[in-house]
Amino acid sequence: MTTDRKITFYHSPQSRSAGTLFLLEELGADYELRTLDLKKNEQRGSDYLGVNPMGKVPAIVHEGGLVTEQGAVYAYLADLYADAGITPAIGDPLRGPYLRWLFFYGSSYEPALIDRSMKREAAPPSTSPYGDYDTMLKTLWDQLGDGPYLLGDRFTAADVLWGTALRWTTMFKLVRETPAVKAYIERVTSRPAALRAAKIDEEIMAARAASAGPAAS
Repeated sequence: MTTDRKITFYHSPQSRSAGTLFLLEELGADYELRTLDLKKNEQRGSDYLGVNPMGKVPAIVHEGGLVTEQGAVYAYLADLYADAGITPAIGDPLRGPYLRWLFFYGSSYEPALIDRSMKREAAPPSTSPYGDYDTMLKTLWDQLGDGPYLLGDRFTAADVLWGTALRWTTMFKLVRETPAVKAYIERVTSRPAALRAAKIDEEIMAARAASAGPAAS
């Protein structure tokens, strides 16, 4: 097993990679932060496309291996830093449900939200990756109802993903913020690691604003 756990992390504030920053802080991980300014289209520059041809964040590199896609990034990091205690190990009865919910986000939740927000007609349930929107959302809401965390009493890396994802999707009114969902978001995003990650992003944004100088009148 590798003893070098240092991660190179490609990130942009106010993007999907904010949750990965939170996770790295939660894990106490050793990481090098490399930021991209999406407003300047830096994610489409040749340097970054040489890392991730999709031009997306988050992306991590560990010992030369590239990991992208949020579910894979979260699973990889939480396993690499298993001593942090927020990933059920293989053989733990929660391992399967944990992986299920890590990957439910990208395979069902976000595709359904994008179809709904763009007012696109969904594919028939037999061919849609998420079946139908109402069933997808009810499945998630029912799972959260078991609280206080996604897998009951145990906080895992899946909560980092879902706490941040639900915060931005409710903020933009893509899904309704029920009292239970609001309480869950607050429970997850008030953790010290989440607050540290938010401060890092605030500092990045402030430095960018300062380097840009005053706005033209």
